[in-house]
Amino acid sequence: MVSTVYVPVTHPQPCQQSSESIRNRIEIVAEDIPELERFYNIMTSPQRAARLRVYYDEQLTDLTRVAFDSLDQQGKVDYLLLKNYLERRRRQLDLEVARDQKTEPLLGPFASTITALCEDRQKARPLDAKKAAQDVHDVQNAIQTLKAQVQNSQITMDKFSAFRAANTVDELRARLAEWYDFYKGYDPLFSWWVAQPYAAADQQLGEYAALIREKLVGIKPGEQDDAIVGQPIGRDGLLVELEAEKIAYTPEELLWIGEQEYAWCEAEMKKVSREMGFGDNWRAALAVVREDYVEPGQQTQLVRDLALEAIEYVQKHDLVTVPPLAAEAWRMFMMAPERQKVNPFFLGGQSIIVSYPTDTMDHEAKLMSMRGNNIHYARATVFHELIPGHHLQLFINARHRLYRRLFGTPFSVEGWALYWEMVLWDDERFPKTPSNRVGMLFWRMHRCARILFSIKFHLGQLSPEECIDLLVDMVGHERATAEGEVRRSLNGDYSPLYQAGYMLGALQLYSLRQELVVTGRMAEKEFHDRILRNNQMPIEFVRALLIDLPLSADYRASWRFYGDPSR
Repeated sequence: MVSTVYVPVTHPQPCQQSSESIRNRIEIVAEDIPELERFYNIMTSPQRAARLRVYYDEQLTDLTRVAFDSLDQQGKVDYLLLKNYLERRRRQLDLEVARDQKTEPLLGPFASTITALCEDRQKARPLDAKKAAQDVHDVQNAIQTLKAQVQNSQITMDKFSAFRAANTVDELRARLAEWYDFYKGYDPLFSWWVAQPYAAADQQLGEYAALIREKLVGIKPGEQDDAIVGQPIGRDGLLVELEAEKIAYTPEELLWIGEQEYAWCEAEMKKVSREMGFGDNWRAALAVVREDYVEPGQQTQLVRDLALEAIEYVQKHDLVTVPPLAAEAWRMFMMAPERQKVNPFFLGGQSIIVSYPTDTMDHEAKLMSMRGNNIHYARATVFHELIPGHHLQLFINARHRLYRRLFGTPFSVEGWALYWEMVLWDDERFPKTPSNRVGMLFWRMHRCARILFSIKFHLGQLSPEECIDLLVDMVGHERATAEGEVRRSLNGDYSPLYQAGYMLGALQLYSLRQELVVTGRMAEKEFHDRILRNNQMPIEFVRALLIDLPLSADYRASWRFYGDPSR
């Protein structure tokens, strides 16, 4: 097999470039990386890792040619966003390679054989059908040997790495099927030689992935969809993510922030609980609020009424620009019962996706869904998901500096929506009954707990089951909704800091509002409009744009938006 060596191109001399040319670089990178990932599409391939690393190095080296000081403020921010993005991708790649190395005892030689076959096809290299049949036969034999070793406990591995290995086996099986389907029927010799070895290898791969999950991870056959395993990234991984998000706090300091915010929420909960006649027993107040849900068939009308209430409020008080089309063109869908196992609450963006039980759910599941999406939880959720939250955010983002979509971050996306929950909590003009306030505080406590359970999981301090217990004990979740939250958070669809990003991003925006709006330096509507029209990015860069912060090409995060825990 021919090995290609990629040599980065270096350009030592800086050159004048406009902000427009930096934007063009971003647009090119946004297309190049998916192109490379589509071609080098086996996640554990050394070729993929090498090629991506060279691409990141080339782009970063070429970026040093730009005369940074000649750029305007928007151009400087774009430069730093692109540099940060490429450095983050490179660091993440190194961490992924290190995690994959831990799985090698379970993958043995068969993984590299399948990878080579598939990559040769991608590069249109000539195929020797007889040799391919032998390669696939060897894969089958290698897996049989490994299966015996797993059965006899000759291979030991932490369950997180074993789970990753099982997922890799699934991926390799899918890629081998893609390889086989490409040739079969088109090449008579291929089908004659490879059909039988492939069928045997495909069966072995399926059985092996299931065996790893059962013996080393503890997931029995048929329970995979409900299992919660996750992949802790460790403190080093968290530091990589925090640097990329431009958060100038350590993981331990983030836990301190979460604890401080939770203490505030609990104190406010007790105030409302006393008003409702429950003394300091805020859990009793929460239990009453959870039972205040609409009857079957009425949830969509509730959501519509709450959405119109929020739109009318922000327009009446001129808090943010709401284009008429944004107020008009949001849609509503219902969430399927299976999806509610992962997303027990509403989702939103271009549309709002409503959780409520269906006639197919068992009795207890129906009650938990109704309690978990009661009137008062829903009131905060609807303006979080629609206007002034995600729907308005995505509507404006799609029409201003769209090229910055590459730099989307939960600190900006989710932080914006939760920030509005904070603003409307503070706003005495926004009507709030005691039950409404309990609903708003429930969500705020929930976002504090998200910081705590997600950071502690990645630090290795909590298991998935302990994360569920934390949500039940600290926030008062239904156990089923807590399981859905943890499953959603840990099973790989979200970045490690996604759940922490809600509260931390909101606190950043809230702090910036105190700095600019509360002090009278900027009108509230202008503040909100400028945030939206600058599109997505780590919020420290939003601050740099709004206050015209001095920037350098080697800028590093420094904003202590929540104070210093050591003081």
